Amino acid sequence: MRIALVGNQNSGKTTLFNLLTGNNQKIGNWPGVTIEKKVGIIRGTEHEIIDLPGVYSLSPYSSEEQIARQFLFEENIDLILNVIDATSIERSLYLSTQLLELKIPMLIALNMTDLLEYRGIKIDLELLMERLDTTILPISATKKTNVFNLIQTIKKQDYRKNNYTHIYDHVMEKTVQSIEEDIELNHKRFIAIKMIEGDMSYEHYVTEPILEKIQALRKNYQRDLEQVIADERYRYIEYIRDEAIDAKLEKETWTDKIDNVLLNRYLAIPIFVVIMFLIYYLAAGPVGGFTVDLVSGWMDSIKSWTFDTLIALNASEWSASLVVDGILAGVGAILSFLPQLIILFLLISLLETTGYMARIAFFLDRLFQKLGLSGKSLIPFIIGSGCSVPAIMSARTIPNETERKMTIMLTPFIPCSAKLPIVTLFAGYFFEEYAGLVSASLYFLAIMIIILSALILKRIFVKGKPSAFILELPHYKVPHMKFIIRDTYEKVKEFIHHAGSVILLASLIIWILISFSWPMTYGIHPDQSILASLGKVLAYIFYPMLGTLSWGTSVSAIQGLIAKEQVVASMAIIAGLSEANSDGLLIFGSQTFAFFTAPSAYAFMVFNLFSAPCFGSIGAMRQELGTTKRMWVAVLFQTGLAWLLAVIIFQMGSLIGGLIS
Repeated sequence: MRIALVGNQNSGKTTLFNLLTGNNQKIGNWPGVTIEKKVGIIRGTEHEIIDLPGVYSLSPYSSEEQIARQFLFEENIDLILNVIDATSIERSLYLSTQLLELKIPMLIALNMTDLLEYRGIKIDLELLMERLDTTILPISATKKTNVFNLIQTIKKQDYRKNNYTHIYDHVMEKTVQSIEEDIELNHKRFIAIKMIEGDMSYEHYVTEPILEKIQALRKNYQRDLEQVIADERYRYIEYIRDEAIDAKLEKETWTDKIDNVLLNRYLAIPIFVVIMFLIYYLAAGPVGGFTVDLVSGWMDSIKSWTFDTLIALNASEWSASLVVDGILAGVGAILSFLPQLIILFLLISLLETTGYMARIAFFLDRLFQKLGLSGKSLIPFIIGSGCSVPAIMSARTIPNETERKMTIMLTPFIPCSAKLPIVTLFAGYFFEEYAGLVSASLYFLAIMIIILSALILKRIFVKGKPSAFILELPHYKVPHMKFIIRDTYEKVKEFIHHAGSVILLASLIIWILISFSWPMTYGIHPDQSILASLGKVLAYIFYPMLGTLSWGTSVSAIQGLIAKEQVVASMAIIAGLSEANSDGLLIFGSQTFAFFTAPSAYAFMVFNLFSAPCFGSIGAMRQELGTTKRMWVAVLFQTGLAWLLAVIIFQMGSLIGGLIS
């Protein structure tokens, strides 16, 4: 069978999917969008299950809802497995009534039943099944309760086939049935109701007879028919609730107690600042710095052994240099920071799974409203801490076009995982025991830059009020390390794949350009290389933020357009080939970059953090902004602002340093 897993956001759907499939799952993206698509095989069966995005209805107001509805309509689905949060049945049943109208067999998994007794809720399961005319199985995905029985029920197909009970009043029901007779498509009842609601997706299917029936219905109710349908659904849901659910006055839950602190009017933002500071302090501070030194030492040993081995095998000097000074120096410089990325990914995933990320969006919404954005803009910003490409594309879920464009232009300012090696390298070398503090300061500087840029863009773009932001705050959950480790593993694997492809190719090109002169002579000094001649032209652009003409630094910074990691990889290759007697430090053991001071190092980090992102992100901006012109406006705005900030920081830092001296 093909089974669609459907449910509200935060209903435990993903947890249940992982339990049902184990390791038998594939993760990709839905066609045309970057929203994650998960497909798996239920354990002990040959049944395929597809995890649809979390939705609250099948009205296509968001890309998630469009995906869910399109899939249910266009694919041959044998069963809908509808996951319902037992502690919020009233909200969940709105989607359930729509799913039943599709006339596809549906089985309900009543999740989080372990919380019912604590929250003082009693459910008459038999009566609830009778009213909905569908099989309902109580489960707890987090505690793995009754999941085996759910699998067996699916395996034996031991569930009702849903002869759906009518829920509308007599007039509405009679019209729905009448319109059904005029429709020659599948899912007739669902389509008939959507036609009555005025859903634009079915406008071209509305014939003259159907239109007359809808107009007659509109005259009868004298109000918006979409609202009439919604009212009828909720009336039926309330009827079910009153009959089958006995909810006592709920006592204060742990979620309520925690929110009293974390969402406190005065404490929310300071707590957020402390949490984010700790995350970047751990990732880039003493703990992360120790791992970098450790891996760097291993990489140096590997490079020495590889070079000696190749020479012993009579390999030519240029081929040994290509492997060691090109491939291993470039890719190895990036992989040295892998432990830090693992720490960062683990901590971000921990915040997401506990439910705290939703709270961040909630309390920052008021600030974002003043900037011409909404709380929904925070989602791309959070995703951007991993990679800017999916972050930029996730902005398509923002319905307001102006807010979406602003979010797309501002998202690359968030320090992504590719920028972490730059931060770690410079902070660790120039600021030593203050490396964690400096790294965290760059994250908060990014927030300040986003606020400043938003105020600038607001004057250019925003007309009218920002869109409303409605968000469900999930219950706090104890994180499952198994799922956090799996999520971190997927992100790390993607990073390694990136380093093994784009960085490898770019490193080879850099080695060729620095190893040969224009007449294609090998073995020349790097100052006479093709790369140096190009870099010397660019050096004048970076002089105001560095205080010197450095072709190596300039070339490395420009390579950030290919991939931000390549900045470090390029500097490692240039330093390695420029100095024969390097003392072993990754880059700064070489005299090639010895001119850096604390102000110029910080300025260089700022430029690379806030300048135009990598080619992949620029391509995503082009796709989401809609035109090449808008893309160039975004790129020039980002790079121009980054250059200006870097120059100001260097000049002010040098002035203060001079006064102190």
